[in-house]
Amino acid sequence: MERRSFIKKAATGVAAGIVAAPAIAQTSPNINWRLASSFPKSLDTIFGAAEIFSKRVAQLTDGKFNIRCFPGGELVPALQVMDAVQAGTVEMGHSASYYYFGKDPTFAFDTAVPFGLTSRQQTAWMDQGGGRQLMRDFFREYGIMNFMGGNTGCQMGGWFRKEVNTTQDLNGLKMRVGGFAGRVMQKLGVVPQQIAGGDIYPALEKGTIDAAEWIGPYDDEKLGFNKVAPFYYTPGWWEASAQLSFYVSIKEWEKLPKEYQAALEVATYEAHMSMQAMYDARNPAALARLLKNGVKLRSFSKPIMDACYKAAMEVIDEEASKNPKFKKVLDPWRRFRQDQNQWYSVGESPIQSYLIAHK
Repeated sequence: MERRSFIKKAATGVAAGIVAAPAIAQTSPNINWRLASSFPKSLDTIFGAAEIFSKRVAQLTDGKFNIRCFPGGELVPALQVMDAVQAGTVEMGHSASYYYFGKDPTFAFDTAVPFGLTSRQQTAWMDQGGGRQLMRDFFREYGIMNFMGGNTGCQMGGWFRKEVNTTQDLNGLKMRVGGFAGRVMQKLGVVPQQIAGGDIYPALEKGTIDAAEWIGPYDDEKLGFNKVAPFYYTPGWWEASAQLSFYVSIKEWEKLPKEYQAALEVATYEAHMSMQAMYDARNPAALARLLKNGVKLRSFSKPIMDACYKAAMEVIDEEASKNPKFKKVLDPWRRFRQDQNQWYSVGESPIQSYLIAHK
């Protein structure tokens, strides 16, 4: 009798659990957010990362947490995404933090610093090297929680209407280049312009600017820069990689159920890794097409590279001497970069150099 009673009670409990599970799921709230991007919808890599992210969040929450993505300029101006999140105009944003260099140069560490980290090194610094906490502490002052939101990998040095062979050729050059790189280039006589991605082509076409850097072959081809500026330079020394970021309003984040917070964080990781893979897979074929269509590939001369490196170190040291927030991030970042470069010189650089020499 006791055994039968136990089995009956256990069966009743299991049945109750089966009934209760959907009931618990039904209590999860329906939440709709808006995400403002800094990037045009035509770029399936960089804007696409936000779409990958939002789709994954919906899947992980059984369609209850939906985040609608808006391309740059549709909801807010492309270069004001962070401001919109800070003001509460939107719950989320997807942007490049160095766009907000004018507010504080410390933002650059969340994207790229001249002669800085590769994409893998940047991810390692953010995820395992202390970078995430340093940047979270900084972003907290703006009411924002930041998440890694993709990386373009090493970028190109940009499109030029005329060749640049010496540092004198840079003097007076009007170039679309933002953030830290713009300040460095100013030391060499360049007139930097901060222009959103969708506005670069007409500026080059009309001659409003003489040169422009964007990302790399795949996206640059899509935006048609080769039609108005034939010289394509490498390397993009200001962006050995460029990390994008998702911004979440801390106020809105704290309202989310824990399981929605977890879904959001997991989805940012997936979008982050997916973007890098897309660029790595698509850039080689895009570069081949550009070259086939007459693009003139050039490398910055050693004198130009040396002058840029010297100017970059001067700008970095000048900023650190007057900006405690910048220096707080710079010191551990520099130590991490040094350790990484020492390891790469032993581990990856030799095999890469060997394989390139035996193409």
